[in-house]
Formats: sequence, C-alpha cells, structure tokens
Amino acid sequence: MIEFKKVSFSYESGNGNGGLSGIELTIQRGEFVLLCGSSGCGKTTLTRLINGLIPHYYAGNLTGQVLVNGTDVSRAPLYETAELVGSVFQNPRSQFFNVDTTSEVAFGCENMGLPEEEIRTRVERATEELSLHALLNRSIFALSGGEKQKIACGSVAALDPQVMVLDEPSSNLDAKAIEELRGLLTYWKSQGKTIVISEHRLYYLSGLADRVLVMENGQLMEQYKGPEFYSLPKHRLEDLGLRVLSMESHSGATGSAGATEPQNEVITLCDFVFGYSTCSEVLRLNPISVPKGGIIAVIGHNGAGKSTFARCLCGLEKKCRASVLVNGCRLSNKERLKSCYMVMQDVNHQLFTESVLDEVLISMQIPDVEKARSILRHLDLLQLENTHPMSLSGGQKQRVAIASAVASERELIVFDEPTSGLDLQHMREVADCLTRLAEMGRTLFVITHDPELILSCCTHLLRLEKGSIKENITLDSSGMDRMLDYFLEAGGGLRRKEKEKVV
Repeated sequence: MIEFKKVSFSYESGNGNGGLSGIELTIQRGEFVLLCGSSGCGKTTLTRLINGLIPHYYAGNLTGQVLVNGTDVSRAPLYETAELVGSVFQNPRSQFFNVDTTSEVAFGCENMGLPEEEIRTRVERATEELSLHALLNRSIFALSGGEKQKIACGSVAALDPQVMVLDEPSSNLDAKAIEELRGLLTYWKSQGKTIVISEHRLYYLSGLADRVLVMENGQLMEQYKGPEFYSLPKHRLEDLGLRVLSMESHSGATGSAGATEPQNEVITLCDFVFGYSTCSEVLRLNPISVPKGGIIAVIGHNGAGKSTFARCLCGLEKKCRASVLVNGCRLSNKERLKSCYMVMQDVNHQLFTESVLDEVLISMQIPDVEKARSILRHLDLLQLENTHPMSLSGGQKQRVAIASAVASERELIVFDEPTSGLDLQHMREVADCLTRLAEMGRTLFVITHDPELILSCCTHLLRLEKGSIKENITLDSSGMDRMLDYFLEAGGGLRRKEKEKVV
C-alpha cells in the first residue's frame, strides 16, 4: 500500500531538524504501523510524505519516491491524495474549517464534490460508527479536546480513505478519551484500513500495532513485530528513549512529596466561581490550600474545568469571582496578572518573535543573553536558538514556551499540558526544570494527563470534576497509588486486567 524508495528530505528552513535520510520502507495493505522515537527524529515528516503535505504544503529538498497504492503522491494533486489518505493531526483545531460539528464532518465530502445524498449517507455512517450523535449540531468552540479529536476522526472517516495517518493523536487527551481513541483504531483495523500512527504514548497501542518502527536522526534505526516490541524490558526502552509500554508498570512508585521539606507558607484559593456567557456555571471551588513552593498537578477529564481554573487563577478571566491568598494576603486580579505566568495548551498563541532566543529574551524583565542561553541549554534547545519558533515541531515549541516561563521569574507559574508531544528524555528535562523552579521558591500548577510527569516531579495533586475539586492530596506513596488508580480506572486499565485474570 505504501512504499518509500530511497527517500530523503530536508526542510526549506535548512536547520536539519526533522528531516529524513535514505528511507527504504514498505507497508502492506491493512498493516498497522507505529512510528516512535525522540522529538525531531522525523516521525511527523514521514507522515507528511504519505499524505502529500510534503512537498505540496511544506517546501524543501525531496529526493526519492513515495508511492501510495501505486500513486506518486509528490506528483499527484492533494485532492487526489485526500481520497486515498485520511489525516488526523496532533492538534485537531488545525484541520477544522467550520464552526459547527455537523458541517465539519461533512466538509471533506463536500470538498470532493460528492452528491448531496451521498454526503448525507456518509455523515450518518461516520456518526454511527464513531458514536458521534451527542456531538452533532454543536459549536466547535464548545467542545473539549477529546471531543474535538472525535470530530476530526469523524470528518476523516466520512471520506472512507484506504489509509489513515495519525500524528500523535493522544497528546492532549485524557485517559478516557485515549481509551475511546483505541476503540476507534481497533474498529478501523477491523475494516482492513492501513494505519500509520506516530506516537510518544505507547501503552494504549498494545495489541494493535503489527509493526513498530523506531526512528532516530531521520533514519529507521530498529524494526519490531508488535508483540516483540511490547515485550521489551524497561532498560531497553530507556536506551531507545521511549516511554513505558503499560500503565501498570508505574505501580509501586514512592512519589516526590517525601523528598520535599514541609512548607509552612500556603496559598489559599477560595470563592472561585465562573461561568461563560454561552453556558451555565462551569467552575465553583470550595476553599483549598496548597503549599507555597509546591508542584501541584491538576488532573481531571477533558472538560472538567482545568483550563478555566488556570485562567481564573492567573486573573485572565475578569468576570471570575475569586480570591487568592498568599500567607493570608489577598492578591487582586491585577496583582495576579503581574505575579503569574501561564504556558498555554496551544503554545502557538504565545510565540511571537523571529527566533527561539528572542522568544526567551522578551519574557525577561532585564534581557540577559547568557542567562537565556543557559535556560535553552537545560531544555535541549540551544542548537535552535536562531530558528523561527513556528518552524519547530510541536514538542520543541512546547519547550520554547516553558523556557519563556522560566525566564519570566514569576512567583506563580501555570503549565497547561507542558509535556504534550514530548518524548521520554524531554519529558524528564521538563520535570527537572519544574523541580528547579520549585526549589527557587516558585509555586507551580501543572495541568496534565501525563502520569509519568506527575511521578517525576509533582508533590501535590488536585482532581477536578465538573468544575469542582474532588481531591486535594499529598503525593507520598499512598497519594501516588490513588493517582495511578484514577488513571487506570479512567482508561479502562483495571477492567482489562480483570478480564485478563478471568481468561
């Protein structure tokens, strides 16, 4: 179905980041192939060659040939390739063209010029297959991250392509939404679709991948059959720079709280009440206290109110009634704006300059080039200091935004999904960076669906459900067990374990 013949590619930017070198690869019809490897190793570039975005959208120097079902996608117009290959991106918002969900599911078919009755039939079929009934006729802007991803998958499913290409589709999803994504992939595989998926989160693809390709520096370094790969020992995964292969492997973690000194100073959050104009109240928090200088993980399902909580905490929502007290001293909205810094979930909204170095410098009260370079070095970004931020991979952009937060030296820093799209090494570098910030007396709130990050550095945890706090716990060994139970139950991991025991 897919064939790479001595394919090499380098982007027009010329920084060598994310390119490919001498790729020889054949993917059979109906095969499920998982691409993994560190950020910038070339996974996304390989997917862009399959769906034709290279060279038709991303310019650069391409040699060799990429064939999909016998068609040279570099020569075929994109609308022809779109009939063969469906694409689901890391950020579903980047592939939306409409403001309502039903129009979005129908859009691809309309773009192909299909008859109206055929479009209606395909939309109905995709809705049935993906259980989208509850999401139709809604505003795109009112959906959670997981719901947006389902609509993106629905718009692709309506086209009924033979090949499905997904680039880190789980990066912004909670455990429940990841389990639903797995169900969709299982369904597509049962239909005989050829599936190519690039991922850092590997555990949810166990039992689905027929073949796993490990990439490094633009080359295919290792290939495994699916069962062989998911039997690799932990030390071998670490050698390859890959994340864990099962959620259960986290069991027995001791937690980070035991290594921290007890804090006498506290931050108290109370009277948090907020509702958007388009809907009823979405946030109401009972008074809670967290330690000043702690790293507080904020978890909960997509749509639980985590990002709204973060915006209210930073004083970005003027209509929010909220009080933040540091050792009993109340901070007004204006004072919170001055003392808080927020790294957004979609970091494209906060990258403004022409280079990575400049991006860090504008966050400093007094620009200091050497200090900025030191921060970039700690986050493995120094070699990209003169690169335009918008030309970077998703994971690299995330680290640039984190570098800016570090450089700001604000007292309270909020991170919204700081490790989305990051590999093992860079996740650990972010965790180390957060730990250093806490040691400097900063208080960090980390909104995350990443249990590995929580295990690596967080000291406390807040769990939100439907706009209210359900748990406020210290992440000692007992707290870590409760945290892992939440992720296992939300993702169906415990249910699968029970089924395995029955078998």
